[in-house]
Amino acid sequence: MTVKPTILIVDDSELVLEMARDFLEKAGYTVLTAASGIEANRYIFGTPRPDLIILDVMLPMLDGNKKAKLLKEKDSSRDIPIYLLSSKSEDELRSLMAEAGADGFIRKPFTQAQITSKVAEVLRKQR
Repeated sequence: MTVKPTILIVDDSELVLEMARDFLEKAGYTVLTAASGIEANRYIFGTPRPDLIILDVMLPMLDGNKKAKLLKEKDSSRDIPIYLLSSKSEDELRSLMAEAGADGFIRKPFTQAQITSKVAEVLRKQR
């Protein structure tokens, strides 16, 4: 039996979390959700660890790009791919991605095809 990759989605919008979970579960992934970077820590530093983290840029208390930077600086989490999630322009996202050390980004609003293809692409690169 193959193990389904686990995706952690961090966003303060319940609608975005539900939509992303629905799209990714239909594509065969195990999906964890968190409404803040602090809530996400229990998954990031727990067992099993996520295979990919999708982090909203605009989170309460600690922006997703700052959270990504902190995770990339820690030995225990630096190898987990992180995609930023935002409605910001592609140029802004590329800049935030570079600054945070993130592995990519997904623009809101996203379609099922967009999010599942981005997730499949990053997980393929990991193998």
